[in-house]
Amino acid sequence: MRRSCCRPGPIGRLAPVCVLLLVACGPISVSQEQQLGYQFEQQMRGELPLVHDRVINDYVRSMGEDIVSAAGPQPFDYRFFVVEDHEINAFAGPAGHIYLHTETILRARSASELAGVIAHEVGHVAERHIAENYNRQRNTKIGADVLTAAAGIAGGGLMANAASLGGGLAAMAYLNSFGREAEMEADSFAIDVLPRAGFDPEGLASFFELLEGEEDEQGGSMPSFMSSHPATEDRIEAARQALEALPPTPGLKVHDGGRLEIIQRRILLLDRSRR
Repeated sequence: MRRSCCRPGPIGRLAPVCVLLLVACGPISVSQEQQLGYQFEQQMRGELPLVHDRVINDYVRSMGEDIVSAAGPQPFDYRFFVVEDHEINAFAGPAGHIYLHTETILRARSASELAGVIAHEVGHVAERHIAENYNRQRNTKIGADVLTAAAGIAGGGLMANAASLGGGLAAMAYLNSFGREAEMEADSFAIDVLPRAGFDPEGLASFFELLEGEEDEQGGSMPSFMSSHPATEDRIEAARQALEALPPTPGLKVHDGGRLEIIQRRILLLDRSRR
């Protein structure tokens, strides 16, 4: 791994700019991705309608931490966030920042389905797909947008430059644009780690089937969660094949004693726009 050509400056607020410029110096290291993750988290807090309900957040965090723990030693301190949004979606930020839409939680028919979504996003981070996409952005317009946003941040605080409001989400969308190989690798990661976390990996495939049903109902348009992913049918087939190859593991969790249903009801109660 090449060392950064950027040297930490004495002024803390310039650090995010240096981190973002690292893309011009070569592949980012784990420590550099950690710095980038912190910066993106700060931007996402200002751009996304995050859910601040402790019960909901603790449920998702606990499930996520079980999955991360089962995956073995990780270089990142994973953090899990819930976004109030009526679209099925989930995405990963640099260094283990995982964001889950409330609609994804509401549509999950079992705890194992929700765990499958979270495990898939953890897989993107663990397999360094986020870092790979960040490296590729150096020659794209989004790279210029991120650097422009960074200049605004250094000039007067996180929200000082209005252009940075769109830059964070645009950059996050780019970082979550994965090709077939990366998606299949994240699926494989999830199917492998879910049994070790105590969840039935069948949930991943069954959630794909739910999304395939969404596609049929909407006349061919995919939920945003799958819009940049390989075809749902192909992923279901690949997931089924991987599941068949797993050894029998009795006692894996599909449901969690009604806890998911309680969280779903709580989301509905707190979401005023649904009333």
